[in-house]
Amino acid sequence: MEIALIVLAVGIVAAAAILAFALRGRGGPIAAEPPRPDPRLDTVLAGQGEITGRFQQTIAAQAELQKALSERIDALNQRLGETLTESATKSAEMMGGIQTRLTVIDEAQKNITALSGQVVSLQEILSDKQSRGAFGQERMEAIIADQMAPDQYDFQFTLSNGKRPDCVIRIPNVPGVIVVDSKFPLEAFETLRGLASDDERKLATARLKADVQKHVKDIAEKYLIPGEVQTPAIMFVPSESIYAEIYTSFGDVVQQARRMQVVIMSPHVLMLAISTIQTLMRNAKMREQAYEIQKEVGALLQDVKRLGERVGDLRKHFDNTNKDIVLIETSVRGIERHADRIADVDLSPPEAAPALDSPR
Repeated sequence: MEIALIVLAVGIVAAAAILAFALRGRGGPIAAEPPRPDPRLDTVLAGQGEITGRFQQTIAAQAELQKALSERIDALNQRLGETLTESATKSAEMMGGIQTRLTVIDEAQKNITALSGQVVSLQEILSDKQSRGAFGQERMEAIIADQMAPDQYDFQFTLSNGKRPDCVIRIPNVPGVIVVDSKFPLEAFETLRGLASDDERKLATARLKADVQKHVKDIAEKYLIPGEVQTPAIMFVPSESIYAEIYTSFGDVVQQARRMQVVIMSPHVLMLAISTIQTLMRNAKMREQAYEIQKEVGALLQDVKRLGERVGDLRKHFDNTNKDIVLIETSVRGIERHADRIADVDLSPPEAAPALDSPR
C-alpha cells in the first residue's frame, strides 16, 4: 500500500514538473492572444491518467493479493491447529501406551528380581551338600506321595540292619519292600560342565564316574537285604540333565549298577516306575479278591436261576389265567345267546275269544 502511494506521488510530481517546463518554454502568458493548448500537456495528462489507472489496478490487485494471502493464512492456521491437535492426541495416546508398557516392564522387573532371588536361593541350597540331599529327597517324596496311597510307602523306614533308606514301597502279597534312595552328584557334574580343556574334562569325568559308582555301591551294600528288600533297588537322581549325562557318557556304570541290582532313575522315570508298580498292585489286589469275586459270581448265577424258575411259574399262572378267561368268555357268550332268545319271545296279550250265540 505504501509503495503504491509513493508511485502516485512520484507521478504527480513528474506531471507538475513537465507542466512547469512547458509554460516556461513559451515565455509566459501573452495578454493579447489567448493561450494555445500545448500538445505536450495533453501527452502529460494522458500519461497521468494512465498512471492513475495503473495505480488503481495495482491497488485492486494488491487488495486481491491481500485477500488471497489472508485466506491462505487462515487455512494454514486451521490446518496447523488441526495438525497440532492430532499430534497432541497421538502424543497423549503414545504416552499412555508408553506408561502402560513401563508398568508392564516394571512388573516384569519385579518378577525377574523375585525369580533372581529364588535362583540365588536355589544356588545356595544346591551349593551345600546336606541341603542338596534334602532337596533331592523332597522331590522324590513329592512324586511318591502324589501317586501312591499313604499305606503303600514309608519315608525314612528303618530296616532290620538299622539302615534307613529315604523311602520304601510295599506291594500287597509280595514279600519284602522296594527301596528308593536319593543321590545328587551335582558337584562333579558342575565341574564337568564348566571345563573346557580335555585334561580337565577327563579328571572331572573320572570324578563323576567315581561318585556314581560309590552311590550305587552304598545302596547295594546297605539296603539289599535278602528276604526283606526286593531287587532291584532304586537310586533316584533329582536332575534330568545329570541322569542324561550318566546314561550317555557312563554306560558301563549303568550296566555295573544293574548287575548290582540297582536301577538309576530320574524324576520322569520314577513316575513311570510308580505307575507300573500301581498296575502290579491292582493286579495283585484283583488276584487276592478273585475267590470272593468267584463266590459272588456263583451267588449271582443262583439268583439268576431262581429268577428264571419264578418267571416260568409266573408264565404258567398266566397260561392258566388265560384259559380261565377263555372259559369265562365262552360262558358270557352263552348267556348272551340265551338273553337274545328271551328278548325275541313275543309277550303281547292274546286276542279276545269270539262271543257265543245266545240261545233263541
